[in-house]
Amino acid sequence: MSQYIKWFKEIGVKDVAEVGGKNASLGEMYNHLTPLGVKVPNGFAVTATAYRHYLDVNNLWEPLQKLFEDFNPDDINQLKRVGKTAREMIMKGEVPKDLKEEILKGYEKLKREYGEDVSLAVRSSATAEDSPTASFAGQNETYLNIKGDNNLLWAYKMCLASNFTDRSINYKYVHHFDPMKVYLSVVIMKMVRSDIGSSGVMFSIDTETGFRDVVFINAAWGLGENVVQGTIDPDAFYVHKPTFKKGHRAVLKRKRGSKEKMMVFSETLEKANLAEQFTKNVPTPIEKRMKFAITDEEILKLADWAMKIEEHYSEVNKRYTPMDMEWAKDGIDGELYMVQARPETVHSQEKITEFEIYRLKEKGKVLLTGNAVGEKIGAGRVKIMYSMAEADKFNEGDVLVAPTTSPDWEPVMKKASAIITETGGRTCHAAIVSRELGKPAVVGAKNATKVLHDNQPVTVSCAEGEIGKVYDGILPYEVEKVDISKLPRPKTKIMMNLGNPELAFSLAKLPVDGIGLARMEFIINNYIKAHPMAIKHPELLSDTERALIDELAFPYEGDAEDFFVKTLSEGVATIASCVYPKKCIVRMSDFKSNEYANLLGGRHFEPIEDNPMLGFRGAARYTHPNYAEGFELECKAMKRAIEEMGFDNIVLMIPFCRRVDEAKRVKRAMVEHGLDKVQIYMMCEIPNNVIQIDEFLQVYDGISIGTNDLTQLTLGVDRDSEIVAFDYDERDPGVKKMVQLAVEGAKRHNKYSGLCGQAPSDYPEFAEFLVKIGIESMSLNPDSVLKIIKDVAEMENDN
Repeated sequence: MSQYIKWFKEIGVKDVAEVGGKNASLGEMYNHLTPLGVKVPNGFAVTATAYRHYLDVNNLWEPLQKLFEDFNPDDINQLKRVGKTAREMIMKGEVPKDLKEEILKGYEKLKREYGEDVSLAVRSSATAEDSPTASFAGQNETYLNIKGDNNLLWAYKMCLASNFTDRSINYKYVHHFDPMKVYLSVVIMKMVRSDIGSSGVMFSIDTETGFRDVVFINAAWGLGENVVQGTIDPDAFYVHKPTFKKGHRAVLKRKRGSKEKMMVFSETLEKANLAEQFTKNVPTPIEKRMKFAITDEEILKLADWAMKIEEHYSEVNKRYTPMDMEWAKDGIDGELYMVQARPETVHSQEKITEFEIYRLKEKGKVLLTGNAVGEKIGAGRVKIMYSMAEADKFNEGDVLVAPTTSPDWEPVMKKASAIITETGGRTCHAAIVSRELGKPAVVGAKNATKVLHDNQPVTVSCAEGEIGKVYDGILPYEVEKVDISKLPRPKTKIMMNLGNPELAFSLAKLPVDGIGLARMEFIINNYIKAHPMAIKHPELLSDTERALIDELAFPYEGDAEDFFVKTLSEGVATIASCVYPKKCIVRMSDFKSNEYANLLGGRHFEPIEDNPMLGFRGAARYTHPNYAEGFELECKAMKRAIEEMGFDNIVLMIPFCRRVDEAKRVKRAMVEHGLDKVQIYMMCEIPNNVIQIDEFLQVYDGISIGTNDLTQLTLGVDRDSEIVAFDYDERDPGVKKMVQLAVEGAKRHNKYSGLCGQAPSDYPEFAEFLVKIGIESMSLNPDSVLKIIKDVAEMENDN
């Protein structure tokens, strides 16, 4: 057994001290997960003993140690000087003869396994890597597509030298590691030819919110360094673990990235002295940019592997261990491979009963948007930086703005109140480091260095969902700290209203009893953007409108109906996922005609109405010839979400149903569209719904009282009119009588009754009234939920 070389089959997680985190994990997967179908390319570790042997033979211990005497890692000039000197010392050394022979012997063995032409990935693996609180993500170097003995030995030395990159030295001091006691092991493994395939990063947890029920996957064309470094905007996919484990195979959510460049191998290897010569970035062809970098089948295979890897590591560690992984697709054999797995280091450390809720107290002009990293808010003066050479101008509390950041920038990042970059996805190194530092970051904020200017005051908000926003000026905000384990649980169910899927995972921690109102309108407006009838009748559209819809549908093989159904079903399922398996009540679309007309192609299909609030809306549309085909698309999407995607917690709800005959027609249409096994509720928001509650409940399975329209129509007040707004009041005895009659009617038929609206939150006496009449649930906006839980629990005790 060699002390310098250890093959993957010989090592596992117990060997971190000798082979480093990356190697130990590759060995662990190779030995225990390959039998479960997870593919790992073969290779070997050059050990920490070999690193120490290299320093011994070249007499480097003492001179390196001297560099760190009286060393101040916060002195950026000293950090640069020490790092450069240390790296030069390593590179001037020679690989000891016995070590050199063993490395080259291992290379020969890989050639026998994979063919003479095999190329190698040579990667650093630090012995302190992937500890529970420090990932060491991107601190050391990787060299790809290495061929030939001399190039391999050069790449090995470069990896050893990367133990002393500026960023790595600083990172060690920040995390209290002695730089002379972190030894460098090196991975030498078969190169997966993702340069002509695709690659990316995945997590077995949502990176921003810590939501445990999803696998998050980033993907791009070519080698994975662009995704890891954050120099491009990759595709993003989510898969829901609980429904997957029940046998449902569907992507929960997807977002196409711009993937503007791809990293490929250089064609010549004439001089082995620069990392850049082995790889280069080229523009991604437009057709590839428009497509997703992996298929649904591949997304689901990766998700399956992520769950198996998470389960294995959780078992080994005897505690829940979410994982941060890298994968690659070989363009030659078409196979997927796992090339790295390490424990996630941010959310795995959190207490899940405690969380902070950041809220802006007022909003201003939005200057920029991008991908939100974390859920916090930060404010300060802008400092634009293009390189670490400008680090001296950066002050504590400034907002760092840069084209991109890398882990080298950590000394500046830790001083920042917030971070903004022009490129990058939510799994890039800069995002990982921002999370570890607890800093809000907006990555992929295009043109940030042009839109913003030095010393400009800005507020960076990552507390409004997946889209991070940069506001003009310093805005006030508050932080609420909540320990949900100490909240009382009332008998009345407290649910939340939600329309924006981007907020779903961040709200999953709220101790609610489900979602009482999930609205479709946000998904149609922001993701689909096109009128449902325009999807069905492209022949009626202008050339420009058709071209815009074709562009939206391009990743779906140009099938606009498939685009509509998948986008709507995935948006609704994402909302349902955050409370699964608790109930999620989804209202079918309730745009007014003027709102529908604003959708792409909408002007061809909508009437012009004087009073759209009382016009062609809700149930009236669903079986009408002018919209029946659009409703069929909505039903197909809901059938897919419930049956194919497995979200059997979805209950559907019909809005603004004026007459019992209309209720019956809509129910028949839904059954014809395959929704015969689904519970269907009705919005109770028209006085006739209350007057004929018994008849309506012969058709539907329950009611949700919509206080906005019910108050408006009971009192005859236009809630949009400022002139009579003073007369709009849910507490009016007539409105309360309507609510009471509706609840009593539902009880008579032993059917569900709930209320969705802000009245219980705005008026404690209204909440108390609802508790007294025995309503089953109240559903409110998320920011009101915690208060109402406490209030209702107290009211129930008093009663």
